Amino acid sequence: MKLKTLYKCQNCGFTSAKWMGQCPECQKWNSLLEEVVQVSSGKTKTRKLTDFSSEVVKLSESQKTEIERLKIDGSELDRLVGGGLVRGQMVLLAGPPGIGKSTLMLQMANALAKTKKVLYVSGEESIEQVTSRAQRLGISSEQIYLLSETNLESIISVYNKLKPEILIIDSIQTVYHPDFNSGPGTISQVRESTSELLRITKPNNSILFVLGHVTKEGTLAGPKILEHIVDTVLYFDTEKQSILRLLRVYKNRFGATNEIALFQMTQKGLLPITDTDTFFTAASRTKPVIGRAFSIILEGTRPILVELQALVAPTRYPFARRIVTGLDLNRCQILFAAIEKHLNFNLQNKDIFVSLAGGIKSKDPALDMAICASVMSSELEIALSHTSIFAGEIGILGQTAKISLMDLRLKEAQRLKFKEFVTCALSQEEKKHFKNLKITEIDELQQLLENLKS
Repeated sequence: MKLKTLYKCQNCGFTSAKWMGQCPECQKWNSLLEEVVQVSSGKTKTRKLTDFSSEVVKLSESQKTEIERLKIDGSELDRLVGGGLVRGQMVLLAGPPGIGKSTLMLQMANALAKTKKVLYVSGEESIEQVTSRAQRLGISSEQIYLLSETNLESIISVYNKLKPEILIIDSIQTVYHPDFNSGPGTISQVRESTSELLRITKPNNSILFVLGHVTKEGTLAGPKILEHIVDTVLYFDTEKQSILRLLRVYKNRFGATNEIALFQMTQKGLLPITDTDTFFTAASRTKPVIGRAFSIILEGTRPILVELQALVAPTRYPFARRIVTGLDLNRCQILFAAIEKHLNFNLQNKDIFVSLAGGIKSKDPALDMAICASVMSSELEIALSHTSIFAGEIGILGQTAKISLMDLRLKEAQRLKFKEFVTCALSQEEKKHFKNLKITEIDELQQLLENLKS
């Protein structure tokens, strides 16, 4: 067995015999790190800790059984993963350090330990530190077993003795494969360690949770390649300075990939936000306000009431500023240009600030009409009704376009007791179930402006 030095990209896995400043495969700068690998002769067979394979069977002869779902907490997390976990499922939970990954895993372990045996492996904290967090969260269960270990061989040995139904690795960057000389966290260590864990959990139908950190650029650090190995990828999509924690599904072999779960960080851990009626609105809906428009976005199948705030003010700089929070800046730039072109607004010497209140981020095209309405309201100093919803896509030619799942948005607006729903043209079939809601149909920006002035 010989040792050889190679340079491996920590983002895509590209390997080079010499160091390069930029990876030629993924174009990332300074991502090639030195790794020492073992090179075996042609006659030497590489040893593997475990194997995972099955016999060849015909699809028609395979047993037809409905997928059994293991419920977690009965609310946010179950809906996020498609109704519950599946036996043998492998889940990757990613997010920046300090966002709440370990806290969420302890809470999830406590929920699952009511019926299953859980092994929680921490490579970053001692058993005393994990116990201290569990006591702070009020977690105490006879079915949760703790292990502080980074050696993969030792982890597998404990797993084989304990035979838990749930295995949690916190985090995969700290685990090292004893057959590789490269340091923990490198792409070869992360890939091989995860593959070994997969080989022992799949045949035993154990559910595996793997925690991973992200870089300052927001990408998965090191184990980007794990997205192809695991069944489900969950990702914290919120800044840790905010009390809001938004968990998204980026991949799910057993459910939809457009769902989100909302949590609030408290001293008792991550608490699910089930009522979003007022959480993402900065003020009460008691009176009209200049520059404020309400809209309803969809995250997966979940309608959420949001508040758009806009401020248009004369600039003191050579070039007017366009500052956007929680929205796509390029999309907003297009809408500002459409307002100037089709409504003859003079915005070139005005600063425009647009914000999506509550700390949430969205690219739902239904926000276009609310953005335009709030900007026009601030420029003309016309207060928008606090009982109106604006939802519709607007193109560069100033014309409206239909948005998806309109019935869910209309139902939510009616449930929240809004009186008017300003949107694009709808069919009679879509409108017939909402007699208590005034639906104002807008075909172009000019009609929207006339509606604001009326």
